[in-house]
Amino acid sequence: MDIISILIVLIKILIIMFGVLVLGAALAVYAERRVSAFIQDRVGPNRVGPGGILQPFADVVKLVMKEDIVPRQANRFIHDLAPIISISIALSTFAIIPFGNTIELFGRHIKLMIADVDIGVLYLLALTSIGVYGVSLAGWSSNSKYSLLGGLRSSAQLISYELSMGLSLIGVIMISGTLRLDQTVLQQTAYWWGIIPKWNIFLQPLGFITFMIASFAETNRLPFDLPEAEPELVGGYHTEYSGMKFGLFFLAEYANVITSSAVTVTLFFGGWHLPFAEQWGLSPLMLSLVQMLTFLTKVILLVLFFIIVRWTIPRFRYDQLMRIGWKVMLPMAIANFLLTGLVILGLQWFGVMR
Repeated sequence: MDIISILIVLIKILIIMFGVLVLGAALAVYAERRVSAFIQDRVGPNRVGPGGILQPFADVVKLVMKEDIVPRQANRFIHDLAPIISISIALSTFAIIPFGNTIELFGRHIKLMIADVDIGVLYLLALTSIGVYGVSLAGWSSNSKYSLLGGLRSSAQLISYELSMGLSLIGVIMISGTLRLDQTVLQQTAYWWGIIPKWNIFLQPLGFITFMIASFAETNRLPFDLPEAEPELVGGYHTEYSGMKFGLFFLAEYANVITSSAVTVTLFFGGWHLPFAEQWGLSPLMLSLVQMLTFLTKVILLVLFFIIVRWTIPRFRYDQLMRIGWKVMLPMAIANFLLTGLVILGLQWFGVMR
């Protein structure tokens, strides 16, 4: 790899990390406040900047200036490490997501993704399963019963729904025949009868529903926010955190929401594919920009869906959450990939598929 290729990778990392995830998380916080205010018939943020648009940045300044308080009996090293684990996993997961096809600049064809790996889906599942350590260690290291219960809840919840999430993706892998996310998107750019795009949402509706519900549980969002349930746990695993350590957990949550939305778009909604855009006669550069804008629009719509669900559906009881995970979600995910396998075998038997 030459120096130019290394610089290109570094530029893509900076754009994704700061331009999409950090700035995107700030905008998601603002959108959440605006949407929740609209749903609850409130005004929402309106003091800092036009329409309160600068409120998230004022919150960052406030968190930086707050005192970092650590309980006397806490494990200081683990207490400091836990939020770093959470934010590192949240920022690393986006590396394999293609936010466009390719773009030609200065005579080079640049793939619009940070890491083009052969095991994209496995990388995704591996990182999301590691993410539970940040929350669990935060709850244990604080030496607080409320925090410990939040960490234990999170461990049980994430393990339960991680199974359903992984199994729900098997159907997509069977259809696409690859673990690479860029190839999964490219296979969704074809059409049925020249009209209907071959997005996996049409082929795997049950897998999509299972994956989407598991994503809510993985991101600890309502109605699955039991690890930080305020009525009984005062804030759960991050009760004993203040200042920027709490801010890192907050940033990690919204970065995970953006990443989950991007993964869902990539696997089920055609990724950067805009139907019939390739027939508009655009130049390669303009087509690449349209594809990136298409991907961004789809992600924004899914983030808004995450926000609307949070302020619409009440929180489950913990026994309900676990029962849904093991008695509903897991059988649905298993039935989905078994049914997908039977359909593929039937199509191969009749010569429709190879």
